[in-house]
Amino acid sequence: MATLTVQAVSPLGTVHTLAAAAGGGDKMPPGNHNFLVVKNGDAGSHTVTINSVPLSNFGTDEDLVVAVAAGVTKLIGPLPANRFAGTDGLVAITYDGVTSVTVAAVEA
Repeated sequence: MATLTVQAVSPLGTVHTLAAAAGGGDKMPPGNHNFLVVKNGDAGSHTVTINSVPLSNFGTDEDLVVAVAAGVTKLIGPLPANRFAGTDGLVAITYDGVTSVTVAAVEA
């Protein structure tokens, strides 16, 4: 499991560095302007799950589950702390498979 460093977006354009998705999942800092970029270079679809935490004692724990089709790049988020920060203060991300899947944490 790797902790992704959030990369800022520039008005002049930004080339983000994508890293291989970790088989055991990844983590990243939460934020109202933080997003996860997922590029699926595999021949099949993959599912990305962002773990959520209950919003209140009466809230429900509703993970964000996103299908990323073959050959597609998706921007997922924003990922605010009040919904996605775990006890370690980070967002936990898992994948149903990591073959040819690359990811980046970005702040827009």
